[in-house]
Amino acid sequence: MKRFIFSILVLFTGMNVAVAAGDIEAGKGKVALCASCHGANGISASDAYPNLAGQHADYIVKQLKALKNSTDRSDPVMGPMAAGLSEQDMMDIGAYYNSLPRTAAESSTAGSDSTASAAAPAAKYEPDAIAGKSLYELGDASRAIGACIGCHGKDGNSDVLIYPNLAKQHPEYIQKQLHNFKANENRANYPMNQFAGQMTDEEILDIGAYLADTQALANVKPKKVIAVAITAEVLAGEKKAATCAACHGPGGNKPIADYPRLAGQSSQYLVKQLTEFKSGVRVNAVMSGMAAALSEQDMIELSAYFAAQKPLAGNGKGSDTGSKLYYGGKVNHVNQAITACVACHGATGKGMAKAGFPSLANQSVEYITSQLKQFKSGVRANDKANMMRDIAMKLSDNDIDELAQFVATLK
Repeated sequence: MKRFIFSILVLFTGMNVAVAAGDIEAGKGKVALCASCHGANGISASDAYPNLAGQHADYIVKQLKALKNSTDRSDPVMGPMAAGLSEQDMMDIGAYYNSLPRTAAESSTAGSDSTASAAAPAAKYEPDAIAGKSLYELGDASRAIGACIGCHGKDGNSDVLIYPNLAKQHPEYIQKQLHNFKANENRANYPMNQFAGQMTDEEILDIGAYLADTQALANVKPKKVIAVAITAEVLAGEKKAATCAACHGPGGNKPIADYPRLAGQSSQYLVKQLTEFKSGVRVNAVMSGMAAALSEQDMIELSAYFAAQKPLAGNGKGSDTGSKLYYGGKVNHVNQAITACVACHGATGKGMAKAGFPSLANQSVEYITSQLKQFKSGVRANDKANMMRDIAMKLSDNDIDELAQFVATLK
């Protein structure tokens, strides 16, 4: 907490806290080992390692001390490297790298066994640098994500010496560190753990794409990027959603795995389900009673509210068998063809709202399992043209288990 308060004081007073006074020439003679990963000119040829050229000396010293003492940061490669450094060595190395020009370099993944790629999401996603700039400069108050620009400066050029310059870094390295902060693994910093913890994997990719070349978007104005517009219906639905929170959680992000996550689900699909709970087409003792008192307008407003919320991640462990079923379907033991889920629910599980196919992304293993079993047994029968019942009845219990473990990783 003291570290966090100090950081805030630095941010709002604009102080530059200089802690390193090293010798550039001495540092030049001490970086031979560093060059193998960070490049002879401080520009790394590998996406797994950060560019150090032009970085604040104070920040480099701070990180080397943390790595040496295993405080706030740990790394199996850098820990032993830092262990043999004196404080003067650290200051000299920081001064040397700070003196180097921060020029852009072509990154190459050839010969690199980058651990950054392991942190990236499995689903293919084309990073959006403009969305990354928007989150970097504006943050997202609704999820308590602070604007990165406050500490790391305009275009990633920090004016506060204990905060790193982020401009011209390899996007993979930025992404790796944000994932470490998000998971609270190897990087311990209260505000960064909180901010990164609220970011989606796609947003982390977007920020990396933006910081790779901030000048390319120098004239682009950042905008708040939200999945669904905050309309009067959304605001009205928020006031009516208090009762729903008991089972589905605040904002539709359920605390109980057996209940569906409503955050980010399409409003059309939610309206359909509420209507069918009320009419009895879909049977559930709890939801039938809840929906009975809702008017059509109530359903529209509640659905709009939940559709506008940001979902948290599901709890799946992943499954190769489940992935093959989802993307390719299969023929079962009695020669029945099982349709690939991707056809209706999309490559990332987001569904097709206009066609009435729900988003499966971010749901829990338990909920996906229960619904597939209900379709298989016929307990749930409100699917279009028996589509889900026809598919589910061909799935074995093992198919359902594996499929649920995979689907609950989609986001």
